[in-house]
Amino acid sequence: MTRSLTAFVVLSAAFVAMSVVVGLGGANATDVTVATAFNRDWNPTLGVVAKAFAVLGGIEITSLIVLGIAIYLWRHEFRTEAWFVLAFGAVEVLETLYKKLVIHPAPGPSLDHGDGPSITLLFEKNLPMNSFPSGHMVRTVFAYGMLAFVLRRLARPGSRWRAAALPAAAIIILLMALDRLYLEVHWESDVIGGILLGGIGLAASVIWLDRPPVGERG
Repeated sequence: MTRSLTAFVVLSAAFVAMSVVVGLGGANATDVTVATAFNRDWNPTLGVVAKAFAVLGGIEITSLIVLGIAIYLWRHEFRTEAWFVLAFGAVEVLETLYKKLVIHPAPGPSLDHGDGPSITLLFEKNLPMNSFPSGHMVRTVFAYGMLAFVLRRLARPGSRWRAAALPAAAIIILLMALDRLYLEVHWESDVIGGILLGGIGLAASVIWLDRPPVGERG
């Protein structure tokens, strides 16, 4: 639990610092440099694959994963632990709030290659917002990180699920970060911000799940 608490504090401080830098325009030059580099390697065929992969970080799939974990915990008598789901809602609210408060316009039509299908695109068209932080990264870090944590915690020792959980989650998170940059729907700073905010929610959830039983506190 001490490691999770330390991670929560460090990630929170890093996210606040990153938000200030982005809001003041300190990341603009690096964002454009990275976006230009990715734009040179654009391939329409690979773009279709990237848009399909983006679905894994959409609100639909990630919400199902988080809800599935919560239901599993509830049904296996971890009912208090199942309330970690509130952290998912909290980071989603913070993501929306920051996109309204931090002035950081998304890449324009000259760079943006379009995103994977998601219901969130309907809201973004009607309510244009800034692009910091990346919602896909927030949800990907939280959902797949939590899935890995629960699998490692509840799977029997030596099982393939237990061994593959963390590497699989890390690969998905890395590929989603590259996906956001390749499709150029987000700047590099948006991706970093999304990873940090998702990590904050994940650390908070781990702290909740790892807290000592009532009889062992104090």
